Amino acid sequence: MNLRFLFTLLAVTSFVKLFAQPPGVVPSGGFSQNVGVTGKIMGVVLDSTARLVVEFATVVLIDAKTGAQKDGTTTDEKGSFKFLNLKAGKYRLSLSFIGYKTKSTSDIELTPQKPDADLGSLFLASESIDLSAVEVTGEAGAIENKIDKLVYNAEKDLTTAGGNAADVLQRVPLLAVDAEGNLSLRGSSNIQILINGKPSGIFSGNPGDALKSIPADQIKSVEVITSPSARYDGEGTAGIVNIITKRKSVDGFTGSINSSVGTRSNNGSLSMNYAKGRFGLNLNGGGWFNWPRPSFSSFYREDRSGVLPKILSQTSTGSSSFYGPRVTLSAFYDLNAYNSINSSVSFRGFGRSGENITDATYTDPNFGVNQIYTRNSSNASIRGGFDWSTDYRKTFKTAGHELIFAFQVSGDVSDQTNEIVQSGNDPGLSLNTKNDNAGINLENTFQIDYVLPINKKITLETGTKLILRDIDSDFAYKNYSNDLKNFVTDITRSDIFFYVQNVMAGYASVNLKLGDKWGLIAGSRYESTFLNGDYDKNEVSFTNTYDNFLPSVTLNRKLNSLSNIKFSYAKRIQRPSLRYINPYVEIEDPRDVTVGNPEVEPENTDQYEINYSTFVKGIVINSGIFYRQTNDVIESFLTISKEGVSINSFRNIGINRN
Repeated sequence: MNLRFLFTLLAVTSFVKLFAQPPGVVPSGGFSQNVGVTGKIMGVVLDSTARLVVEFATVVLIDAKTGAQKDGTTTDEKGSFKFLNLKAGKYRLSLSFIGYKTKSTSDIELTPQKPDADLGSLFLASESIDLSAVEVTGEAGAIENKIDKLVYNAEKDLTTAGGNAADVLQRVPLLAVDAEGNLSLRGSSNIQILINGKPSGIFSGNPGDALKSIPADQIKSVEVITSPSARYDGEGTAGIVNIITKRKSVDGFTGSINSSVGTRSNNGSLSMNYAKGRFGLNLNGGGWFNWPRPSFSSFYREDRSGVLPKILSQTSTGSSSFYGPRVTLSAFYDLNAYNSINSSVSFRGFGRSGENITDATYTDPNFGVNQIYTRNSSNASIRGGFDWSTDYRKTFKTAGHELIFAFQVSGDVSDQTNEIVQSGNDPGLSLNTKNDNAGINLENTFQIDYVLPINKKITLETGTKLILRDIDSDFAYKNYSNDLKNFVTDITRSDIFFYVQNVMAGYASVNLKLGDKWGLIAGSRYESTFLNGDYDKNEVSFTNTYDNFLPSVTLNRKLNSLSNIKFSYAKRIQRPSLRYINPYVEIEDPRDVTVGNPEVEPENTDQYEINYSTFVKGIVINSGIFYRQTNDVIESFLTISKEGVSINSFRNIGINRN
């Protein structure tokens, strides 16, 4: 395993050295933009005659080289405007307002040495116009279709204001969100969810609950990647959903408060931002809770394995409530034009409590069993965690040439308790028991990414990644002792489960521009996984290793300025989550239990797709055909014990074709 991984890294390193050019070398054609430099252009628009400010004047930012519009804004009540986070290069401005002649500026050059341009006062000359000849046009910018992903610009959609991430994702093409906030992509829930391009421990539990804790106003955009390139982790058989959060960099201090109250859930958020020159600090906090939610459920099972059927029938009523806070503090500092540091730390929590009353009957005519019983169950869980990530980015004079070192630590602590009191017409039905499960999840990630533009048409991306995951599950079962008037631990059903999952990865990918119409992204990723599971008291343990080569290719054909067609193939894997592996048995219902299987293997998926997108009179149309085959599918597997208990576990079963 290690030799194959080292071989891959050596091959990637050799490939980089073969094509790398020394830092600072500028390709033929002159100086090009440096993606690591961010600058700004500002000014004030005045009436040339009255010397008064012109409010709400339209200011369009234009690339001086291509003539393409890069951005646009309007002047404020003081006639001021400002464009931020601009790459080094040459720009022009076009200023216009009804009743004035359109004004274009001469070229404005931003360089790494002088990235900011204060234009001072810009004057518009008045003119008389025929208002009947004025035509107002616009183009929806909420959705962008790029060669490797579909981008939904949430900040341009005001309908999600006051909501959370689940509300935003409901608006994204290809995604579906159910009533509980659970996310699926083209019918599959095997998705890798990222925040700013990085995995987060916030999604290690219930993704639906996690999405509710992210306020909608903190989301800048959402990227949907159905055929990820080799640069992305191999996990997520259906694809990747990347949530990009806002980074405010307006000089000075800004802040906002949002809240909403609804019949199902309520949330609030606070955002504070400070920026000064090349330094910025962002603080975002928020939380949500729902009103106590009533529930009703029924369960019926008929077991015909004997001469006469055995029947279990249950009806339950109850209520539950949920809440979750989240706070994120992030900072960025551009040391100079070519070096920058970003760091972010977030803290999260999630709590749940509920109570249920169940009336049940169990009959087994083969042995004359007729049980009638009532069960009162209560559960409470609380989970807290953090993510801390730091990136160092080194850029060079050549556009797109960059080196990134990244480090991330994620941790989660959880505590869950279930308690049951049961009585019925058979003394053997009497129960007064509870079980506890305390879990710790720690994950460390180290990553290096290198992007090298070989020329204007060929770009190489390569890198390596190491993920170290450690999970402990301390579970205990306790029965109430009438003699001791307290709960006593059942040591035969209590233990500590230690689980280790380490992943080493290396990748190489090439981005080619084939003329003006064609684009190609092709590459491969190698991932080596090591698993180990052990118990504190039980002598049973297991070890497993597996290697995966994950090729991917995307070919894009631009039909015209608004339409394109894309062909893609990707091989993906889905490692089993802790829910599938954890041997902890939750006894909320002693007749229907779920237990993990530590030996479950990952799913492997091959996906082929053709997508067509176009823009027709303000409507974005995306259509596609895809074929997805998943091997070693992880499915729930039900067995029934001789005592009539349904035992749900997980196994790799068969092939799934979509």
